[in-house]
Amino acid sequence: MEETYAGKTLDDFPITNPHYSKLLDVHRFSEHPNVSHLTKQIWAICYGEPESSNPRKGGVRPKANSFAQLRAILLDLFVAWDTDPELSIGVAMSNTAWSTGSRYNKIGMSRLAPKIIHRLHEVGYISLAAGSYTVPGANSNRTTRIRAAEPLRQMFRDAKFGPQHILTHPGKECILMRSSEKSERNIEYKDTPVTDWMRADLMKYNGLLLRTFIDIPDQEDTFIERPIKSGARAGEITRVPICGFDNFVHRVFNRNDWSCGGRFYGGWWQSVGSEVRKRIHINDEPTVEVDYQALHVAILAAKRGVKLEGDPYELDEQPLPDLDNVKQRKLVKLLILMALNAKNERSAYSAFRDASPVGSMAKSMKNAELRLVLDAAIKKHPFLEDDLCADRGITLMNLDSLMASMVIRHFTRQKIPVLCIHDSFLIGYSYAIRLKTAMNLAAKRVLGCPVALSNNYLGLDEVERSTPSLVDDYMDMRHLPRTHAYRVRQRIFSERLAYLESLGG
Repeated sequence: MEETYAGKTLDDFPITNPHYSKLLDVHRFSEHPNVSHLTKQIWAICYGEPESSNPRKGGVRPKANSFAQLRAILLDLFVAWDTDPELSIGVAMSNTAWSTGSRYNKIGMSRLAPKIIHRLHEVGYISLAAGSYTVPGANSNRTTRIRAAEPLRQMFRDAKFGPQHILTHPGKECILMRSSEKSERNIEYKDTPVTDWMRADLMKYNGLLLRTFIDIPDQEDTFIERPIKSGARAGEITRVPICGFDNFVHRVFNRNDWSCGGRFYGGWWQSVGSEVRKRIHINDEPTVEVDYQALHVAILAAKRGVKLEGDPYELDEQPLPDLDNVKQRKLVKLLILMALNAKNERSAYSAFRDASPVGSMAKSMKNAELRLVLDAAIKKHPFLEDDLCADRGITLMNLDSLMASMVIRHFTRQKIPVLCIHDSFLIGYSYAIRLKTAMNLAAKRVLGCPVALSNNYLGLDEVERSTPSLVDDYMDMRHLPRTHAYRVRQRIFSERLAYLESLGG
């Protein structure tokens, strides 16, 4: 007889969109007693043995026993379900993907994990979509996807714990090294005084973020829908999870080289676009975003001893007469950024077309047309000539990450949350002047000169300084109405703070 739940077969809960997923986080952690209670319930169904039993025989014992590994998997399934029931989790199912000695696996998950996942699927607790594989490096390759099926979802609904009780294991690595920009596979490295220093800084920052409420007051859903702009799935609509408490930030270096990359990643605010970011509040306070204007071009100008005047993306001539100035500037900016990251002209033009919206004129531009645009940019800024299509982007990112680390460290020491979006920062609107001062100081220390800055909004402190009579009106304008869902998330966050306090953290 086919197994059913609430009158439906388990096959009625398939993963229909495996692209809408996140990677398994093996560092989910909770000391809440009801987490252990739920894990014991599921263990009994899966194995029918005491939780201390280990379904694995022989070989080297993993750092984390089977029960601990089951708990970590269940916690990540809970987080995905709580974020959006349609969100699935990508997980590697080959034995070679699990290394208990890796710095990226401090809990000690082992090759037992795939066996536990298969067992959860066998008993009907998870839906599973098998991975696909053609050849190494192919865009179509993907890992297996898993998601809580209805029996497990019901247990989650009945659970006496919530997302406020699920934390990140304190040993989770926040300094990542990869072999290339395209690879998502982390590689091992030896620590140095510099990596120890970077990690200590980032752990303090993540500790501050753990206690910071970052949300959008007028937002009901915990996700937004955005079109995919490039790649094989261009034009499709995808969901971006937002407003969650999982704000663990890490740095990613590339090419097994500490001078390549190093940018900060992990916060949901990096994936939502500038219009959504305008609505973000930090600890219930409106924010201001301040960005370094044309940062990578400004870095190259500083290195060449050139004083950058005006907007580098506005050209003196009109190589694209069919476009108005605004559209031409947008195209020029994208092309220059692609060219700074590319190793040669051909790859720059290809990357430009890939990144251009479907149906746009830019999508169909020929190499010769794009060469004319680059020539016009070089004519206005001769200092760029040797750096375009010369693989400069990866080292430019390293410099902007140094600047970002200084800004983050400055405000973390003052216990003021600041959110990094690579070449811009989001901060409570009471601190705009202080943010600009810190950003200018970081630029001077790294580049030897300031970089032009711009705001999306005035800071409250700027309004107080220039036109104090408008402060009340400005505050009313910037504070967004609060939805019921926002107030619920706010309450849950307060419960998280209380839970952290109970843990002595």
